[in-house]
Amino acid sequence: MKSIHKILFTLLMFVAAASMITSCKKDSSAMPVINYIRVTNPLSSDSLLASANQGQLIAIVGTNLQDAREVWFNDQQSRLTPTYISSTSILVSVPSTIPDTVSNTLTIVFANGYKLKHAFTVDISKPSLNSMTCEFVNAGDVATIIGNYFYEPLTVTFTGGATGEIVSVEDGVLQFKVPANAQPGPITVKTNFGVRESDFWFRDPRNQFITSDPYEGWHEEALVVTDPGPGDPPKISGNYIRVNKKLASWSWNEIADGPASAMPHHSKNIPDDAILHPDKYYLKFEINTLKPYNNGMIRINAGTSVQDAVNYQWAPPYDSKGKWQTVVIPYEEVFNSYSVKPVVNPDGYWAMLLMQGPGDLDADICFDSFRIVPKTNK
Repeated sequence: MKSIHKILFTLLMFVAAASMITSCKKDSSAMPVINYIRVTNPLSSDSLLASANQGQLIAIVGTNLQDAREVWFNDQQSRLTPTYISSTSILVSVPSTIPDTVSNTLTIVFANGYKLKHAFTVDISKPSLNSMTCEFVNAGDVATIIGNYFYEPLTVTFTGGATGEIVSVEDGVLQFKVPANAQPGPITVKTNFGVRESDFWFRDPRNQFITSDPYEGWHEEALVVTDPGPGDPPKISGNYIRVNKKLASWSWNEIADGPASAMPHHSKNIPDDAILHPDKYYLKFEINTLKPYNNGMIRINAGTSVQDAVNYQWAPPYDSKGKWQTVVIPYEEVFNSYSVKPVVNPDGYWAMLLMQGPGDLDADICFDSFRIVPKTNK
C-alpha cells in the first residue's frame, strides 16, 4: 500500500508540474493587447487619449507588452527606452516629425514580428513663434524667427498684409526676406496645420524710453549716429548710439540718462500696467557689438523714480558679431533689482544707460530702441 501511495503521489506531482509548465507556456504566448492610452501624470491617470500632440509623452496600457521593440505613429517611428517598457505599459513620446502618410494608427512591433495596431491620431501642431533674432530688419534684408513646427508649404504675413519671401526653413529656424511694404506689428505664419500670430512685434514702436529720435538726456549726444559712414552699422530704427572707445575698469561712462524733466518725449512712455504688473512685460533693446562685450557692466534704469546706478546690471559676455540683435529680458528681473521699487508716476520716469564695472573694455557697441512691451498680445 505504501508503494502504491508513493506512485500516486509521484503521478500527482508530475501532473501538477506539467500543468504549471503548460500554464506558463500559455501566459508567455498570450497575445499582447492594448486596453487604452492615457496621459502620464499620475494625478490625471484617468484621462484617456484618442489623440496626442507631437512630442507628448503618453502611456500605452495593456497586457503582454513586455516584448515590444518598435512603436510607430502613422509612418514615423518613436524612440523606445527599455526601462519604460513593462508587461502592462509602455511610456513613449509621440514623434515631432510630421508623417508622409497619415493612417491615424499606432503600431507596436514585437520581438516575434507580430504587429499590434490601435486607432490613434497625432495632432499636428500649428507653428510656434518664440522670438526674432532681431525685431528691426530693413526691407530687402533677411529676418529670422526662432520657433517650431515650420512645416512647408508656409507663408509669412506682416501686419497690413505684405508677405515675406521664404529663404530657408530648418531646425526650428525660419528665414525670410522683408518686403518693402512691411508694417510694424505682429507677424503671422501659416502652414497646412494651422496659423499662429506672434506675440512679439516686428519693428515694435511701443513704449520706447531711450532712443535717439530725438536724443534726450544729460550726456553724450556726440555718441549718436545720424548719418552712418564707412564702418558704421546701418540704421534699423532711425538714429542710434555707438560707443566706440576704450573704457577703463570701473570708469564712469554715462551713455544716456536723466530724470523725466530732461527726457520729455520719452519719460512717460512706460505704461502704468508695466509698473503694476512687471511680470507681464519684457525689457527689450537692439544691440550690435562690433567688438565683443566681454568686460565691465551695462547698467540700466527703466521706470525708476530716482537714479539707481548700482542695481540692474546686464552682465557680459555678449557678442552679436557685427549684426543687430534684439535683447529680451523679463521686466520683473529688472524691476525687482532696484533698491527703491518703481511706482506709477504720471510725470514720467528716470532713464539711464551707464557703462561701468570691473575690467577694461575695448568697446564698440551700438544701442537702439529701449522699450518695455507686453509679453503677449492677449
